[in-house]
Amino acid sequence: MGEAILKREQVRDYLLELIETHPAGAPIPAERVLCQQLSVSRPTVRSAVEELVNTGLLVRQHGRGTFVARAKITQEMVSDTGSMSLPQASGTWSSRVLEHARIPAGARVGRRLHVSPAADIHYIARLRLVDGEPMALEYLHVPALVAPSLTLHDMESGDFYERLREHGVHVSDAVQSIEPTVVNESEASLLGVPELAPALLFERLTTDAEGRQVEYVHSIYRGDRYKIVSRLKLGASTHNTVDVRARIGGDPF
Repeated sequence: MGEAILKREQVRDYLLELIETHPAGAPIPAERVLCQQLSVSRPTVRSAVEELVNTGLLVRQHGRGTFVARAKITQEMVSDTGSMSLPQASGTWSSRVLEHARIPAGARVGRRLHVSPAADIHYIARLRLVDGEPMALEYLHVPALVAPSLTLHDMESGDFYERLREHGVHVSDAVQSIEPTVVNESEASLLGVPELAPALLFERLTTDAEGRQVEYVHSIYRGDRYKIVSRLKLGASTHNTVDVRARIGGDPF
């Protein structure tokens, strides 16, 4: 068993080297050729290729072969005095609003935003695009009292946090969690991926400079086109720990 795992990792490393040194769209050798080059069995090659296809690093085209996929959109998180700063993600981001309504917060969202379940909130569902390609579905909840005149235009144009600043809301920091998930049928249709495709689930609670909870959002990001990179400051003074709060440094989400 151990030898089989080692061979699979060797195949995977070889393929990753091809991916990192070849442009998007470049073909990788056929399974038969890889077996000969690396002296491994066909199932070992197939398993490694399948993993890299599932993670979005390779793409199969029926009847043509397997090719290097386009580079993923990268979001970097940087350690900054014990918190995580959040630079702008790569690519040109835009939004398309799918739903926009003023509704009661309800018990769950009300708890997060520290408002009554009956308090009005802005509910916004929007599709996030990078260079015109669907990348994420985002569901925002903003207390109506925080930004009573928030408009549809605010949801679709530019940096959402810049729009909030225009309404007198200055975001300060946020608590954010990230976990793996899969997309359902409707999410798959909007994102242009197969049903049950891997995805990343983000949940974020944003606080403004006055200490108010001003935004609760959960988002579904494509697992095949999006990745998180963390740059951590480690040393004796940090005790090798990092606060998982994300400082708001732009509007990648």
